[in-house]
Amino acid sequence: MQPVLWLPLVSCLLPLLLGYPMLRAARSKARQVFPSDGWRGVDPRIGRVQAVRAWGAAAASVLILAAYGTAADWDQAQEQFVMRLALTPWLLLLTAPVVVVAVFRLAPPAMRPRMRSGLRPVVRAVLWYLGALSAPVVLLVVLRLIGEEEARWEVPKPVIAVVLLLLLVLLVWAAMFLAFASARAVRGAFNAAGVHPVLPALLTGVLVWELAGINLYYAGPPPGPPLVQWCALLGGPASVTAVAWWEMRRLRVRYGVTVRG
Repeated sequence: MQPVLWLPLVSCLLPLLLGYPMLRAARSKARQVFPSDGWRGVDPRIGRVQAVRAWGAAAASVLILAAYGTAADWDQAQEQFVMRLALTPWLLLLTAPVVVVAVFRLAPPAMRPRMRSGLRPVVRAVLWYLGALSAPVVLLVVLRLIGEEEARWEVPKPVIAVVLLLLLVLLVWAAMFLAFASARAVRGAFNAAGVHPVLPALLTGVLVWELAGINLYYAGPPPGPPLVQWCALLGGPASVTAVAWWEMRRLRVRYGVTVRG
């Protein structure tokens, strides 16, 4: 086979050969930074109940859109889904300190030193996540500096090409890390269970009402008659809150875990 015929094959296989190790490394690092879901990972029943609630809410949303929605409503539902994916980690970062402080105040003094030690993995996880989010901004700044100073520095073209390639690899790896870490970070509330086992449930209950308020402010009520609108607006947050309350009750009854101890 002529060498020129190998070029398309190599150009197709090279991204796969390089991308797979990066994918594995990003996945491994995400699992290391966000190791578990706390008690949600210890008790599988909690995860099953949450999954049933999530699928039920998705099915109810689709039925409402199918019965009363227009094409614009379907487009708006997709935009809301993307907006929730983008906003949830940031809302969690803003909400978590308030909830953590409240739990600190409720906890007995003898328990607070252990809770403070549990904050270290939380801080590390937040720094990793923010670092991955800031990688595109850093890349754009560095690329701009290289473009502005290339002539003055008189750097050889191969060196610039290598630097650009390394920056591109960093950007791709950061995107892979965010893809694997986002769901684990939100589900485990940035390892907040290490501070107190009830924190993931508390944060979930608060976060869902914040997202509901933001959706109502930007998108308005869902389609349908008033009764359906109210059920759709309140049913989702209320069901999440009920599951969070059940999770806290299960932790108290089955494992002896309470907010105050």
